[in-house]
Amino acid sequence: MKHLTSKIVGFRDQRNWGQFHNAKDLAISLSLEASELLELFQWKRSEDVIKDKKEDIKDELSDVLYYVLLMSHDLGINIEEALESKLKKNEKKYPVDKAYGNNKKYSEL
Repeated sequence: MKHLTSKIVGFRDQRNWGQFHNAKDLAISLSLEASELLELFQWKRSEDVIKDKKEDIKDELSDVLYYVLLMSHDLGINIEEALESKLKKNEKKYPVDKAYGNNKKYSEL
């Protein structure tokens, strides 16, 4: 992750784009890129999109990751540690004996 983050920050800094990258605008960009991923599936069968638009899916997932890594870097968040912490929280919210094969939200288990 550190290597990817360094490449992303270097790409940005070479273009002097850091001046435009505040937390609000990075969050907006992250949401927009996630929406572009979602748009690929709109009104289509999931299987068809996966078969026909795999390269587009890869591009949009990469754009989402780009902004996740950039935003976490700028905010001083170790995203690997944050994800590990979130997984532990989710393990408590969704214990296997209650959540296995169940799509209900933790508050409904």
